[in-house]
Amino acid sequence: MFLLRWLVVSLLALLAIWVTYAAIFSPITPAVWVAPENPGLTGVFAPNARLQAVEQVVMPGLGPEDVACDVEDTRYTGLENGDIVRWQGEAAPAVVANTGGRPLGMKVDSQGRLVVADAMRGLLRISPEGAIEVLADAHAGEPMRFVDDLDIAADGTIWFSDASRRFGMHDNLLDFYEGSMTGRLLSWDPTSGETTEHLGGLFFGNGVALGPDDDFVLINETGLGRVQRLWLKGPKAGQQDIFVEGLPGTPDNINFDGEGTFWIAMPSLRASADQLAERPFLRNMLAVLPGVLMTAVVTPSSFVVGVDLAGNVVQNLYDPELGYHYITSATPCNGTLWLGSLAMSTVGRLAID
Repeated sequence: MFLLRWLVVSLLALLAIWVTYAAIFSPITPAVWVAPENPGLTGVFAPNARLQAVEQVVMPGLGPEDVACDVEDTRYTGLENGDIVRWQGEAAPAVVANTGGRPLGMKVDSQGRLVVADAMRGLLRISPEGAIEVLADAHAGEPMRFVDDLDIAADGTIWFSDASRRFGMHDNLLDFYEGSMTGRLLSWDPTSGETTEHLGGLFFGNGVALGPDDDFVLINETGLGRVQRLWLKGPKAGQQDIFVEGLPGTPDNINFDGEGTFWIAMPSLRASADQLAERPFLRNMLAVLPGVLMTAVVTPSSFVVGVDLAGNVVQNLYDPELGYHYITSATPCNGTLWLGSLAMSTVGRLAID
């Protein structure tokens, strides 16, 4: 009886210390938010085994988050240590540059230069020889904390995301625990060199993709499982609406195939995080735990969907065995869907019809 009483008292004391510590030292100011509808893995999102056909190409490092390709089918990716890797055909990938930060989304521009969203250094442009130029790393006097993904319009304008104004790459989970929704969509003008903010208040603004003829631009809101659209041309120019909502996963990067499909990668499922939406006190306590414990609410997945120009799901690629998992990007290039992942040391490739 004494031992049981001692154990109960000890646990209560530890809980009191934990609560007090969180109240004083928590790095977040948790906001209450309402989780949108989550259909789970049902209907058009029903599990299948289509991603089990993925082949893997070994990279010289961890975390190839995105893949870009040019007109000659040369491919690029960026690794956790800042390396930019290039390869063609079946040749071994070779390092061509190092950003000194964390390269994430990337695209090749019309002049063959690689434009990179670097979480730590901002919007970069890299020549074929590996020379690095910083295009934008601050806006209105405020440093960009988490430049994440991009797309390039026909006129050279670069549309890109700054996922959070509160937290950076290495403490990105805190953005989800806080729920303050400070992500934004920006553009960089190649003529003036000026950066403009177009959308704010996004719950982790992530993947960016332009639509046909650059009529609109899409940006993923990872924390809300949806895709927002900003119209750039036509009678709706300047208007904002929801393009896709109710995704059961956390949308990361999004890429357009140039014809009629946007490919959305979802590295994890939403269910666990949704349960914390209206529990700010609990999120405040979790935010002071070591990183490995904070990730306990993350449910990794192997999940990619394709949506048409109306936002309808027309492709569902899944692997219940998580072979190639935590997929952060799906890039269509010449009949192949190239997959990136923060958790793998390979890129995936899948033949698509």
